[in-house]
Amino acid sequence: MTNSVKDIFLVEISELQHLADSFNNDFQKVFDSVVELILTSKGKLVLTGIGKTGIIAHKIASSLASTGTPAIFVNAAEAVHGDLGMIAKDDVVMLVSNSGSTSEILNVIAPLKTIGCSLVALTGNPQSALAKECKYVLPVHIEKEVCPLGLAPTTSTTATLMMGDALMVSLMQKRGFKAENFAVYHPGGALGRQLLHTVGKNMTRQIPIVQPDATLREIVRTMSDGHLGMTLVGTKEVPAGIITDGDLRRAIEHHPNIDDIRAKQIMTGSFKTIEEQALLTDALALIDRYNITTLPVTPTKDSKQIVGILSIHHIIDFE
Repeated sequence: MTNSVKDIFLVEISELQHLADSFNNDFQKVFDSVVELILTSKGKLVLTGIGKTGIIAHKIASSLASTGTPAIFVNAAEAVHGDLGMIAKDDVVMLVSNSGSTSEILNVIAPLKTIGCSLVALTGNPQSALAKECKYVLPVHIEKEVCPLGLAPTTSTTATLMMGDALMVSLMQKRGFKAENFAVYHPGGALGRQLLHTVGKNMTRQIPIVQPDATLREIVRTMSDGHLGMTLVGTKEVPAGIITDGDLRRAIEHHPNIDDIRAKQIMTGSFKTIEEQALLTDALALIDRYNITTLPVTPTKDSKQIVGILSIHHIIDFE
């Protein structure tokens, strides 16, 4: 009987869960050491592999390179035929092999040691010949492949990919890599192109606004109609303040009689703005720094007039 798609997924998930459960404090120390090694390296990170595992290594290298870690992939078979020239002493080389006994991988170890670079093994067999040759070992051992013959790399390549993702995320966090950095590395992608646009091209000119004496009911109605989670208070030319969803929640929580609430009582008088000609990368930096979701937009840096509203949803748009 053929297994259902769900059954196949569940087998892989179960294997990966067992792998995750095996990670202890000792492993975390090794992982952290590898992250620090890559982070402080004066060279680049080189991933090498062959076959289907090599394809996974290539993907890991691409993901790392696109998120701020200089990384390349070198095919292990090609390495001994001249491509070792791409690797330098200050580089960190991550050798990827599920079995840890792939001949093409083992053949590059001696030349790599001669070059003098640091070696990391990413393998399903922490007792393998490969693991014994490397100072750092990242184990991705799984009990069985989801392939019914137990032969085709399936669960093992998924586990390897997940370890690569863990490295990528950890390095991004260590580097403080944000969406505005992502835009620089992806100028041809949808998000990259959008982040390099100006605020004025992405903001809405439909500005929610209430008067200082507006009631809670009026504030909520205006914010709901605007779909931005905020409203200005006063006028667009000289706004007196801003009310956000957070301001509303705090007001309802702390005021004994919500019917008495007025906009001028709960607004924030001083708020962040951004000029219309600024790049979305600049806007996103402000949003990240101050943990906000919207920015009122001014025509110039020194102007008080509000001509639009930029929301985080206007920025993170992959369509």
